[in-house]
Amino acid sequence: MADTKSGRAKQARSQERRRIERDMAEAVERGDEPEPDDDSPVECYRRKCRELAEFSVTERYQEETGKGAVEATALLCRPHAAEESPANLDAAYSGYVFRVEPLSDGSD
Repeated sequence: MADTKSGRAKQARSQERRRIERDMAEAVERGDEPEPDDDSPVECYRRKCRELAEFSVTERYQEETGKGAVEATALLCRPHAAEESPANLDAAYSGYVFRVEPLSDGSD
C-alpha cells in the first residue's frame, strides 16, 4: 500500500476495526465468568489498604457547572471512615448530603 494520506487513513480504519473485533471477542469470553458475590467482603477503597470495608461514605454535592448533582460513595475501613469529612462544602446546595453508614447492622 502506498504511503499516501488515503492509504494511511485506510490502514487506521482497518486497525480500529480489528481492535473493536478483538474487544468484542474478549467481552463475549468474559460473559461466561460468574458475577461477583454481593455478600463477599469488600476491601477498603483507599489505595494500599487491605482492611475490610466497614462503612459506606457518601457525599452528594452540586456539579461544578451547576447543571446537576454528583454523588460519590466509597466503602472504607473503620480508621479511614473516621478520617472522612465533607470535602465539597463549597458546592453544597439544598440537596447536599454527607453520610457515613455502617455496612452491616451490627449483629455480626
